[in-house]
Amino acid sequence: MKPLTPRFGAPMLAALVTLVALAAFTTFGAAMPIASAQTPTTGTQSPAIAPPIAPLTATAPASAASSGSASASASAAAPAAGTKAAQPMTLADTQAWLDGLMPAALKMAQVPGAVVVIVKDGQPLIQKGYGYADWDRRLPVDAERTLFRPGSVSKLFTWTAVMQLVEQGKLNLDADLNQYLDFKIPQFNGKAMTLRHVLTHTTGFEETARDLITYSGKSPDLAKVLKDYIPPALYEPGARPGYSNYATALAGYIVQRVSGLPFDDYVEQKIFAPLGMRHASFRQPLPPSLAPLMSQGYEKQGEPGKGFEIVSLAPAGSLSATGADMGRFMQAFLQQGRLGEARLLKPETVQQMHGQLTKPMPELLGIGLGFYQHDINGHRVVGHGGDTILFHTDLLLFVDDGIGLYISVNSPGKDGQGKWLRDTLLESFADRYLPDARPATPRQVDDATAKQHAQQLAGSYQSTRREDSTFFSLLPLLSPLKVQALDDGRVALELAGTRSVFREVKPYLWEEEHGKRRLQAIVENGRVLRWGLEPYVFAFVFEPVPALSSGLALLLVGLALVTMLLTALLWPVAAVLRRKHGVAAPGRPLLAVRVASVLVLLTVALWTLVFTRLEGDGDLSVVLPLAQGLTLLAFIGGLLAALWHARLAFKGGSKTAKALAVVWVLAFAVLIVIGGAHHLMSFNQNF
Repeated sequence: MKPLTPRFGAPMLAALVTLVALAAFTTFGAAMPIASAQTPTTGTQSPAIAPPIAPLTATAPASAASSGSASASASAAAPAAGTKAAQPMTLADTQAWLDGLMPAALKMAQVPGAVVVIVKDGQPLIQKGYGYADWDRRLPVDAERTLFRPGSVSKLFTWTAVMQLVEQGKLNLDADLNQYLDFKIPQFNGKAMTLRHVLTHTTGFEETARDLITYSGKSPDLAKVLKDYIPPALYEPGARPGYSNYATALAGYIVQRVSGLPFDDYVEQKIFAPLGMRHASFRQPLPPSLAPLMSQGYEKQGEPGKGFEIVSLAPAGSLSATGADMGRFMQAFLQQGRLGEARLLKPETVQQMHGQLTKPMPELLGIGLGFYQHDINGHRVVGHGGDTILFHTDLLLFVDDGIGLYISVNSPGKDGQGKWLRDTLLESFADRYLPDARPATPRQVDDATAKQHAQQLAGSYQSTRREDSTFFSLLPLLSPLKVQALDDGRVALELAGTRSVFREVKPYLWEEEHGKRRLQAIVENGRVLRWGLEPYVFAFVFEPVPALSSGLALLLVGLALVTMLLTALLWPVAAVLRRKHGVAAPGRPLLAVRVASVLVLLTVALWTLVFTRLEGDGDLSVVLPLAQGLTLLAFIGGLLAALWHARLAFKGGSKTAKALAVVWVLAFAVLIVIGGAHHLMSFNQNF
């Protein structure tokens, strides 16, 4: 869902393409995978590459801004094994490092405030706020008292609640989850959905985005939200990864029904209280005792957001918590489910959540039960990221090293640099205290094979985290993720306006140059079926776009819209010439075609407004059905008018009239086929 420049000259289409691409807002992330892919995102981080800005520097230089993933690139300028010694992770050193890094980083990224927590060996090593929780009042961030919104990191608490009930024998991860509900989730191809599918993001649900985050001031009833709209299934359960906020909320609702406690009460009694998390809540709005402690969220520095964000699918992302409380949560999981005298989960349950991996691609990383996996500098890491509109967060557990790291910022900052700051801090931390001592991966592919495989991978792709049943299905048409084969056998991806290059090191396995990500493709009979990119592979993979979302389809739509535009522009010119030369007025069929052409252009304007309002979190209750209705009238009415005109033209018209009649029929036919395939003429208000 990243912008692509249109290759033809219809100004209205260019505007629509741009605005549709902008609609890939990162609410949850996840994050809205990407390729967004995804798009709205509470979610995981979208697969966007950080903006090309200068690296952070402090006591030690920060590394390039990319999420940690797997082994270093064979061709990257990585240090040889053992050439970089780890710094001692002491309170004095970590505090000096952070104090040298964070103030300058916040200023450069134009982010008002952040909180950073590091725990080690069962104890908090450092927990510190930087910058301001309230920019205007110059109220500093306090790690023990200031609440941030960690977005989809909230999901870890929902998964914890589920696994507590699994331990008690009240839930079965592999049973049809309908047995725990008071409404029915339809089966796909006769296959039931289970909680294991939910925890591993393999439910097959389409993405949902509408009203995911609002500012209504009151949390909606969870049961009503879930029952009002059940997303259609794209795949059968277990077939493909597809990050789903709806599925997570479904798990929270199951916790509520099986435990007999409202979800908020359950988490407070069974997780927060045992861990001593006194400044944490899923409630929306916050209780009076906590509301004054909430950090402001900012669109950018000095510009507050619209207020407290209300997450409609609350178990997926409504948590508010201090950094210190999140540190307690990390300590419990690093100590096999125990903090002090409190036992959150059994050790074997924690090991199952961290180590029982579902891997969408054979050689890439995967996801445990709720915790997705990283490999950072050769160290096993599990955790979760989270993005609301205003807050951006990561929680990582270096489980074999006894280290936990949590960072949250209260603004996306300038040009999205708040997310970049977060990602860079995490990687810089690992490079400083847990440096990579592995040699580069030996290359097992010759140049000729690499060129052949690069050509196979080249093409346009869409994410498995997407919507196919709503107008959002336009996004793969207007802005697919494109893979380019380079002359030397490497491949390049264009993500978020930034280019990344990968070199093949094993058959159909590529490593990023000057980065740490890996890409793997599944190929059958010389055709790429799908490919995944670390670290996003747990949330979505990429598949070739279908014919009606291909570049040819986009070209045909562009030509059709150019036809409509020229018809509308030449209408008054033809009228002037007709009067000048005393030519009789055209018949009603031609007039109908011209009117329909104008209406088509108005539909483009209306759809542009729809996506503009999506970007601005505006009201769609009027403009969306108006756009859908006018599209139906303009496209179908236009085709009928064009056929009417063609019938008369072929009876006695000139060759030019006949040619124009064919062009109009084809143009309106293209619009109907593509508009129908992408649900522009549907009156479905869900998305």
